[in-house]
Amino acid sequence: MKSYILIFLTIFILTSADNTKPKVLIIGDSISLGYTPHVKELLKDEALVVHHEGNAQYTGVGLVKIDEWLGEEDWDVIHFNWGLWDMYGWAYEDTLRTPDVYAKNLETLLTRLEETGAKLIWATTTPVCPEPEIHNLALIDSKTEKAFRKAALKVMKKHKIQVNDLYRSIKPKQNEYAIGGNDVHFTSEGYQYLAEQVAEEIRKKLK
Repeated sequence: MKSYILIFLTIFILTSADNTKPKVLIIGDSISLGYTPHVKELLKDEALVVHHEGNAQYTGVGLVKIDEWLGEEDWDVIHFNWGLWDMYGWAYEDTLRTPDVYAKNLETLLTRLEETGAKLIWATTTPVCPEPEIHNLALIDSKTEKAFRKAALKVMKKHKIQVNDLYRSIKPKQNEYAIGGNDVHFTSEGYQYLAEQVAEEIRKKLK
């Protein structure tokens, strides 16, 4: 009986301790799923870091699921991104996905995020791959990539949102950290590298 009481008290104490920490929500695609575990570890003594369930995919999915992802929590910080799926399409190739549509969707999503009262951080979209993408063989040229990045940054500037420029950080190291020339994903070392910058940007908002 004493052992059960001890277990209960331990869980209660740990849960209570977590409840005193700031709550951080990370929203994004598989890139964010790759760096989130490292961010959790880096911030384990400073914040409770959570990634929403699943993959955020493209902004159209976000419009449908954003309320579900936000839930009932009072988030202190939300670090978010959409972009690669808006460019590549993958399961949504037949959906209209232009920089203008992307910007419009981001505007709607950002307005909803602002309603939470959380401090917001936009993560710039990590680079497209230089070769035809492994799954749908799409090749995104630099002009298109720049147009999507510019569209997102214009929305963030309008709303005065803190920008975590993951693109600029990882681009010079893409050959070192990318899984391959036809893949947008990164090695474990690459995700660790991204996580260190994500954690640092979140810390700025926790002060």
